Amino acid sequence: MPPRLDVLPHRHVLTLPTEPSAVRLARETAEQALAEWGIGRHHPAVDPALLILSELVTNSVRHAAERSPQTTVIYAASSDCLVFAVHDRHPDRPALYGPATAPGSGGGLATVVELTRDLGGTAVVRADADGRGKSVWITLPL
Repeated sequence: MPPRLDVLPHRHVLTLPTEPSAVRLARETAEQALAEWGIGRHHPAVDPALLILSELVTNSVRHAAERSPQTTVIYAASSDCLVFAVHDRHPDRPALYGPATAPGSGGGLATVVELTRDLGGTAVVRADADGRGKSVWITLPL
């Protein structure tokens, strides 16, 4: 379970149209937020975190655009962790662990899970209360 956002000193929310340009905008926003929060571009978690974020937003664009016209990205950080979530209103929840996400399976979620594990982080899928959407939460130690 991700840390409570209200206790993290740095937070930002970005809502975008679920279209290909969302990937670039989500990544650029992350880079800007991290810089403002003092998390340097050369920190070893930054490049993998940006790749993970790009993969998750890409998945929303590819798989949820028809049912979810908007994708929301939540960014948060403290001195010892980076948290982000990608939310859409498509009800299907991806399996983060299992054969479809095994390393070498070629899927974007396999990359997400592998990078998250390599960094000592966690990945969790949480359904919306109404069951009509979900968020993929990533927590990475800094």
